[in-house]
Formats: sequence, C-alpha cells, structure tokens
Amino acid sequence: MGRTGFVHQALCYGTDDEFLEGTLTFARDGLGAGDTVLAVVASRNIALLDEALGHRSGEVEFIDADDWYGCPSRTMGQYNAYCAAHDTDETGRPRRVRIIGEPVWPDRTDFETREWMRYESLLNVAFAGTPHWIVCPYDTRALPAGVVRSAIRTHPELVLGARESAPSGRYADPADFYAECDRGQPCGLPAGRDDVPFARGRSAHVRRALSAYARGLGVPEQRMYDMVAAVYEAVDNSVRFGGGRGVLRLRSDSDFVICEVSDDGTPASAAAPPFPGHLPPDPRAVNGHGMWVVRQLSDLVTEALDPAGSVVRLYFRRGAAV
Repeated sequence: MGRTGFVHQALCYGTDDEFLEGTLTFARDGLGAGDTVLAVVASRNIALLDEALGHRSGEVEFIDADDWYGCPSRTMGQYNAYCAAHDTDETGRPRRVRIIGEPVWPDRTDFETREWMRYESLLNVAFAGTPHWIVCPYDTRALPAGVVRSAIRTHPELVLGARESAPSGRYADPADFYAECDRGQPCGLPAGRDDVPFARGRSAHVRRALSAYARGLGVPEQRMYDMVAAVYEAVDNSVRFGGGRGVLRLRSDSDFVICEVSDDGTPASAAAPPFPGHLPPDPRAVNGHGMWVVRQLSDLVTEALDPAGSVVRLYFRRGAAV
C-alpha cells in the first residue's frame, strides 16, 4: 500500500460483503507487510473475518468489541498500550499496527453517544505522528443515522472498497468537534445535603465522606477504591489550580454515581491544556498525569476548566451489586 503516517478511516457498510470488502484486504495487506493486525469487532464480524482469512486467521488477534469498548477513556488507554507493546518486531525495528476497531453504539444514552463520538475524533490527535492505521466499521443497517453521520466528521477518510478510499468532505478539526461536544454538557449540580466542602490542607475528609456515600449505595469495594482515588485526584487538582478550596457534590441516579468537584478558580491560573486528560501523557513527564488518571478510573468525565471557576464531573456506572 505504500502509505506512511497515521491513517484513520471509517467504513460504513450495509452488508456482510461490504464489511469484508473493507476489512479483508486491509488485514491481508498488513500481514503481508509484517504489520501487527488487531481486529476489535462485533462477535458476528469476528466469525466472518476469521473464516475469510482462512489459514492466516491465526496471525490476527481478535477481540470482541463488547469486551473492549467499555468507556471512551479506558479504550483510548487500551489502544495506546497495545500499540506501544506491538510497534516493534522481534529485532526491535519499528512496525505498523493495523486496527479494525468497531465501537459499540447500541444501548448508549445520548450523553454516552456524544462522548464516544468525541473519542473517535480524538483518535486523530492521540495517534498523530505514529505510523498506525485504524479502520472503524459502522453498520448502517443497525446504527442511528446520526451516529453514521458523525463518522464522516470524525474520520479524515472513508473506505470505499478493497484498497479504495477517499477524503471525507465533512471532516471536522478535533478541536472544533471537541468544542461542539462540550456545548452539550449538563449544567452544574445545585447545592445539596451530601455536599462536602474542602480546602487546602483540609481535604482528607473527602475520602471518608465519599467512602461512606459509596458504601451506603452498595458500591463494590474495588470500584469504591477507584472512585475515591479518581475523585481525590480531581480534588487535589482543584486545590492546586482552583484557588485552594471547593466543594464535592455527590448524587446518584439509576445509571451512575455522580461526583462533581467545583471550585471558585483563581485569575492567576494557567489556561487549561487542550483535551485535558483525554490523551495519553508522556510517561517521562513530571506533570500532566492527573486528569488522565481521573478518566482512566471513571466511566465518563465532563470538565469545564476556567480561571473563574472549574467544574469536573465524574460518572461511575452502577453495577448489578449496587
């Protein structure tokens, strides 16, 4: 194929044959070039591709999409870790990773769907400068029209067939798309009886209050530890960059435990970095890991970071044990 640099394509398919036309040659070309090939797709598409690849099927790693696409930030982390572990061959030479990655869209709320759209857009930033190649299948038979339309805006290219593609005429710059997603965020929570104020040097009680709240809801112990660690990281950021004081608001609904950390800000605060916590940080960097950790431990996160006052809201899915 002779392409270099990061490639991110959407494959909008309406039949099994169209799925195979857009993925089979892609996988075979990758194996022929010595690339790592990973297919994270719906179970029925695993069966289709596995059979079509024949004796070469064992050279492709298959993962059921339902086991991979749990939440956007952790999926981003999984792909980043996978590529880092497979981007060299046995001799240490650089190697391209080819991914067929099919997000799971059914049964998502509007909020979740928007965050998955944001994730698809941010892949263009996270993997910019790498040689990797991602093809994202979209099943037009089953997906809402809005989800399919979003693929045209979050992928620079569209797959048209075996070894055929074209630029997307409606591709949106990730920064612009990110801003659009932010406009759909919910407003801040009103004051309530479960609010927990905190301040510099007096935030340890946040752990105790949150642990008690989670136990009262029946949150499993390990998930409670994740919740406490993520919220405390957000509180620490608020203390350091948001004027030294703020409030933690705790709520729950049928789907999530919601933890909102807000502060009054400080005019001296530096401008928020672009895409805060969405992109894998440099492991050698001293700073810049806080929001990444928050997102990895949470199921969904929204943020409005501003010198005049910031609001970070963490969502933790309520499991069967809750």
